[in-house]
Amino acid sequence: MTVRVGVIGAGWIGKEHIRRLTDTVPGARVTAVTDIDPARAEDAAAPVGARVLSDGATLIAADDVDAVLVTSWGPTHAEHVLTAIAAGKPVFCEKPLATTAEDCLKIIEAEQAHGRRLVQVGFMRRYDAGYRQLKQIIDSGRIGAPLIVHCAHRNPTVPESYTSAMAALDTAVHEVDVLRWLLDDEIISTQVVTPRATSRRFAHLKDPQIMLFETAKGVRIDLEVFVNCQYGYDIHCEAVGEEGLVRLPDPAAVGLRTAGAHSTEVLTDWVGRFADAFDTEFREWIAGIAAGTEPTGPSAWDGYAATVITSATVEALETGTVVATDLKPRPAFYGGAA
Repeated sequence: MTVRVGVIGAGWIGKEHIRRLTDTVPGARVTAVTDIDPARAEDAAAPVGARVLSDGATLIAADDVDAVLVTSWGPTHAEHVLTAIAAGKPVFCEKPLATTAEDCLKIIEAEQAHGRRLVQVGFMRRYDAGYRQLKQIIDSGRIGAPLIVHCAHRNPTVPESYTSAMAALDTAVHEVDVLRWLLDDEIISTQVVTPRATSRRFAHLKDPQIMLFETAKGVRIDLEVFVNCQYGYDIHCEAVGEEGLVRLPDPAAVGLRTAGAHSTEVLTDWVGRFADAFDTEFREWIAGIAAGTEPTGPSAWDGYAATVITSATVEALETGTVVATDLKPRPAFYGGAA
């Protein structure tokens, strides 16, 4: 079976996923594209022989669209995801699922009313080989009960449009999701500490930030977000348990010995660091649709949790206080207590 995919949003990430679905993922074909800019939609659709449709609702209703990929502007996500659920079509939504907790809960309610999972949220780190190894070791009990997790998320630079709140909403959101998954635990409070600011930042930006999370089981997490580190794109994660520790491996790179030094390359962007994870994410999503099974990746509930926790982190930054996340109880539909 070929899964026919309609894509809503033809910006950079939308075009990248269209390329991925066309060239890398077996069993998928992009049949329709829409964007607020018709010329941009045409530019994305023409190379793969897809139709350009007028808007998201028209695309979702199209007979030649079996599944929907949402890569539009964040505030439009909830509308498109809700329309896809109403049509009974699987929908992959890049983060955020929605920009408010209220809209996330509308999606959760609609999906439960439908009676089966249709929604997957684009948190690709769960598909990275290194993170999957971390998950297997933590779940196996080889390091004992996790006690502390140390993380870092560093970018070489960011544009002037990047704000202090985006450190949580756009950057740390990936750690928030993957840590909840790694630990099988919920984040219940958040705090932000701002050390000496780098002179390399724009004046309006608080950088770096240290985010401190506490989980329901008492695990303490520290996350350094440093988006003007200059030297490269660098992701770290180390879980310390009662009987050992496990550390995320660095991406494979050859060692170079020259001029009296031994060096390895540091990647400079997230595209290269997580390209394989993106490919795996979409292969598994398409394979599940073709098999008629529910998605197994990050759920609408995970999207809700990420939005609530990162919003609380922004509040913690702005107020200088410890902020409770106040998540709703997880429904049994998403694996919570009945």
